[in-house]
Amino acid sequence: MRVVIQKVKSASVTVEEKVISSIGKGLMLLVGVSTHDTMDDVAKLSKKLLSLRVFEDLSQPPETATKWYGKPWAKNVVDIEGEILSVSQFTLYGTIKKGTKPDFHKAAKGHHAIELYESFLDQLRQGLGQDKVKDGEFGAMMDVALVNDGPVTIIWDTKDMSI
Repeated sequence: MRVVIQKVKSASVTVEEKVISSIGKGLMLLVGVSTHDTMDDVAKLSKKLLSLRVFEDLSQPPETATKWYGKPWAKNVVDIEGEILSVSQFTLYGTIKKGTKPDFHKAAKGHHAIELYESFLDQLRQGLGQDKVKDGEFGAMMDVALVNDGPVTIIWDTKDMSI
């Protein structure tokens, strides 16, 4: 599974001019499922995201003279009681090696993708709380809006440890 992780002050998803999900402070995720992904990837990704320390500890001063408020890289989304907005994004597995049209053959299709993606959401909800994890509409054309905090944006793939 491949994910683009963004630390946000707020984020929302709109489908057909109607906001279907929105969050305040937390993580905005674009999540791609590949043809080779399994439930092991779901577990690895959800565990990583729930423990990823990208938030400041506001009770402690920064260790250096920076413009940070609080100690950076100290808390995870669970610690700050933040929220997660996750959007399925098959285009994360697009390749543009040949020609000018993207190729999406590495992205999982239909039932396999939905099953893993919904399991991923379930695991996030178990770790953070049912009402703290929101998502878009699988397979729909979505407008995604966000205010990136930092900015902090990280890309990670469960199959490639060098990313």
